[in-house]
Amino acid sequence: MAFKSKIKWVALFVLTLSLGSLTVHLSLTKFSSMNLVQYSAKEALSHDFPYIGSPVGRNKRLWGAVRSLESLQPYANPRNGYPVPGKTSNGFIYAKIFGGFEKIRSSICDLVTISRLLNATLVIPEIQESTRSKGISYKFKSFSYLYDEEQFIASLKNDVNIIKSLPEYFKSARRRSEFPTFKPKSSASPNYYVKEILPSLKKAKVVGLIIMDGGCLQPILPPILSEFQRLRCRVAFHALQFRPEIQILGLRMVERLRAWGQPFLAYHPGLVRDTLAYHGCAELFQDVHTELIQYRREQMIKQGIVNDELSVESHIRRENGSCPLMPEEVGLLLRAMGYPSNTIIYVAGSQTFGGQRLLIPLRAMFANVVDRTSLCSKTELSDLVGPETPPSPDVFKMPNPKSEEQLKEEWNRAGPRPRPLPPPPDRPVYQHEKEGWYAWITENDKEPNPSPMDLRMQAHRLLWDALDYIVSVEADAFFPCFHSDGSRWPDFSGLVIGQRLYERASSRTYRPDRKKIAELFNVIRDDMYHPKRNWILSAREHLNRSLSEEGLIRQSLLSKPTSFLSHPIPECSCRISSVEITKAIKGKDGRILFGGEPECPKWMQSARAEKARTNETEPAEDENDVPEQLEPDVISSLTSLIDHDEEWDPND
Repeated sequence: MAFKSKIKWVALFVLTLSLGSLTVHLSLTKFSSMNLVQYSAKEALSHDFPYIGSPVGRNKRLWGAVRSLESLQPYANPRNGYPVPGKTSNGFIYAKIFGGFEKIRSSICDLVTISRLLNATLVIPEIQESTRSKGISYKFKSFSYLYDEEQFIASLKNDVNIIKSLPEYFKSARRRSEFPTFKPKSSASPNYYVKEILPSLKKAKVVGLIIMDGGCLQPILPPILSEFQRLRCRVAFHALQFRPEIQILGLRMVERLRAWGQPFLAYHPGLVRDTLAYHGCAELFQDVHTELIQYRREQMIKQGIVNDELSVESHIRRENGSCPLMPEEVGLLLRAMGYPSNTIIYVAGSQTFGGQRLLIPLRAMFANVVDRTSLCSKTELSDLVGPETPPSPDVFKMPNPKSEEQLKEEWNRAGPRPRPLPPPPDRPVYQHEKEGWYAWITENDKEPNPSPMDLRMQAHRLLWDALDYIVSVEADAFFPCFHSDGSRWPDFSGLVIGQRLYERASSRTYRPDRKKIAELFNVIRDDMYHPKRNWILSAREHLNRSLSEEGLIRQSLLSKPTSFLSHPIPECSCRISSVEITKAIKGKDGRILFGGEPECPKWMQSARAEKARTNETEPAEDENDVPEQLEPDVISSLTSLIDHDEEWDPND
């Protein structure tokens, strides 16, 4: 008995000790949880750059301007006799624009040019992605959802007459579809408009245009129409300003990136489903996204957009330069260039097809990879969208319970016994199962129509692309992954490259040749993370060449035939006379690829000389300097090895 009582006392002591330990742990958890802080990219950046707000010396080899292009200056003003539009015109042109951010921006520039060509009054175009039917905020119309209407009209008052809507006596006739409507192609020539549309415009006084291919006028015009090319530049780079809320938030994001005292690089993955399907790059993913790309490619073949087989060898397309560079490859190229692991990289693009998992290798090589969600709060983004009607709740509802009389009647009508058990009730269908590919790719063969929420998210992507566009244009360096892809559509990277070339031609804008890059990676495919020294030098030399004249000439050959805004020189630029004039380089068709720009006006040259004197007073920086804040262990062994290499540089 004594032995049993001792066991009871021991068990009671152990139980008391356990309860006391549990109480202590719960108390510690309660008080320590009050000090937990949610992870923030801004807080992470503060650890890498503790000297906030104090700019440091830049490594000119990584961030410096390309000196051979410093003589190029933006100059889109009319050159020769350019009359102001009169009060009378041949009629009104209204238009509906379909497509995403890139197609909208390119189409608006073409519309203004066509209105000038036909001496027509342009009605503010309707952006179909942001109409009220898409569920956007009641505060905006389709055009004002993205751009500033007043700025657009005022900036072009000396070029085209623009009104916000048709006169009242024409509106009812438009609703009855009494006016002719045209669907021009993106490669339509000026003769098409003069011979086909102008007679209808003079007769009916109103014509409608439906633009779906990202433009309605051929990119390259004859030299006699160079004033119309400069009009395109004035529209894209001066008149098309985002509405003030977008502009303020975008510049605020740039200020937050520069607040750490370090330059930053903008990077656009270019992974868009339509483009991947057009070029047949499905096998690069090897998961459910491959099926989504193949389904879209099949639809393009049926619509006549793609004239090729459904199943193609994606790896051969990649070697031809028809597929985008993957984020892992971009990280290796930037590391080969010498960018340290704490470089700030801003990921642009409203969506990356394939998800954030594709960015994991890039984030592993560069810790400070951020995007708009890292720099903006949810409140700031929701304020940009504006007040919206909440979507109708789509909650599964159980059927109404049946009365006792209904159950008895069903029992009597059920037939002979024994009867099988009734099927179990349907389980609720949750919201996350209806988003993306969950709802149809594993069960159906046909993609369903977009839901109201999908249409609203498409409108939101216009705003996100606008923010990313502002940051990409202002970035210290820009690296595109899928530009000049050979398709007939304008692309986001091409528009950014074009505006950077127009505003600051000497800014560091990489224009990699994807075919050459594929050849380089085929050499080290088995050991990509430990390349040899010769490979590093070859990759660095290619990227440096893409910054200078060689990259511009290639850009003119590949990108300009698709989108003039991606390469607006020499039509919209001039050269400082103090610099040696570059001879014009012409292509096989006689078109000027590089050089041949006129001399800048005297007022621009005097301003340039004043700026040069200011720069001379600033302390010189060593091109191989590394910021003092960087600890030696932060810079990888690869970077330290190649920082002192003497290879071809665009400034040499």
